[in-house]
Amino acid sequence: MQLHTVSGFQTVVENSRPDIQTSFVLERLEQALELIERYQPWRYRHLQRDVERFLIVRYPCRGAYFPDKRTCMTELTFLARSDMTPAQIAASIVHEGMHARMHNMRVNGVGLSQESWDRPREERICRRAEYDFGLALPPEFGAPVVQRAQATLAASDDDVAPQIDWDEARRRQDIADLEALDIPSWLKRVLINFRSWRAQA
Repeated sequence: MQLHTVSGFQTVVENSRPDIQTSFVLERLEQALELIERYQPWRYRHLQRDVERFLIVRYPCRGAYFPDKRTCMTELTFLARSDMTPAQIAASIVHEGMHARMHNMRVNGVGLSQESWDRPREERICRRAEYDFGLALPPEFGAPVVQRAQATLAASDDDVAPQIDWDEARRRQDIADLEALDIPSWLKRVLINFRSWRAQA
């Protein structure tokens, strides 16, 4: 575990992938935060108030907010993906930042109550924040963000806030990590089969 400061945020990195450079994912996080600060400075100020730290770690989804630690998680391989732009990473942070803001509102009794919490509604609010952020960006950066947010906003409650099988998600993550190892293919197959057998045992 390594501790860094990125754009003023305490940032914890748990890099379990030897093929991913910590310096690279930190740079990508910084680029994403700079986009938020430049194009929606008021939202960046919300992040500064609502989020205490960032966590970069291997995880079965691209982003999450952990309210007990006021921590925004941005997934290690998501940050490292060459097909993901800083704008798309920033949109994910905006999404989790909205979860942080609404959690703090519920805790402080401002506008939202714990009893009235509605998961699909909250997910739509977070997607709407992504959509608005995408519109604030230059079109060449914002178009993929807007397109993804629009698709989710039009989805059913079950699709916008799906129930996740975390055991299956972690199994797929483990397989992806094994595939990334610099070892012979036959050994990868043996390890993957062993992991699958152990998960079913």
